[in-house]
Amino acid sequence: PFWLKECCTHRPLACPTCACFAAMSNVPAADLSKEQKDELLCTYAALILHDDGAEVTPQAMTNLIKASGCIVESYWPMLMAKMINNCGMDQLIKMGSGGGGGGGGGGG
Repeated sequence: PFWLKECCTHRPLACPTCACFAAMSNVPAADLSKEQKDELLCTYAALILHDDGAEVTPQAMTNLIKASGCIVESYWPMLMAKMINNCGMDQLIKMGSGGGGGGGGGGG
């Protein structure tokens, strides 16, 4: 997948401090709060499942996250899967790709 850099010799989800993660964000993963790390893990799990053509379910996300050696609060996969089912993964990817509309006009 495009977001999985080949420089990493670790398991990507289990290695939030490696250079692969650092290159994907303005903030190093080590500086993220627990909630932010949980959300990031769920996001990556959902992208992996989607990329593999698998159904993005809370259980599938939890299984993938656990297999990577990580743990998230149990509500995160449920919330993420619900959002994906409501909006559609392709639409969420488009929204997060930075291709949104221009900024609002200045007041005057």
